[in-house]
Amino acid sequence: MNDTLVTLVGNAATGVEFRETATGGMARFRFAVTPRRWDREKQLWTDGHTSFYTVWAWRTLALNLSGSVSVGEPLVVHGRLKVREEEREGQRRTFVDIEAVAVGHDLTRGTAAFRRVMRAEPALTARVGSVDGAGPAPGASAEPEEVAGPGGPDGSGGPDGSRRRRSTDRQKAAKELASVP
Repeated sequence: MNDTLVTLVGNAATGVEFRETATGGMARFRFAVTPRRWDREKQLWTDGHTSFYTVWAWRTLALNLSGSVSVGEPLVVHGRLKVREEEREGQRRTFVDIEAVAVGHDLTRGTAAFRRVMRAEPALTARVGSVDGAGPAPGASAEPEEVAGPGGPDGSGGPDGSRRRRSTDRQKAAKELASVP
């Protein structure tokens, strides 16, 4: 496939609008990207022209965006570039959309705390190429295997009693499914 993949660094210009659809969640928000250049003569940074994009996200990414992103937050958006033209009120307008593959906070401008979301959605764990998309990959366990943390195999886990999870065939199948166009 000949998609144009781009990575943009900017700020959320609007709040995330989330809707449930027949195929899962859908979210969109406007994204502002302003280039900064060093002006040697004035010895200071100057802002260039701000470009605005509409970022679209689907399914789990859409749901996670709605709970994670607020107006003005610095973000890094990676996805497929889509340019479309429409005629509105007799004028031709150009719109630039990004179909997001991944979105994250820009950690050069602040800190973030990551929280893993565990969901059991059949579509995310379906075997690639399955007819109904309802079952897990053959040999996949229902849940990721718990592994004792740095505290050792005595069941104590980490220093705070926590446990980490080992990737399973089910999670690998979900990643493969996510990479299929």
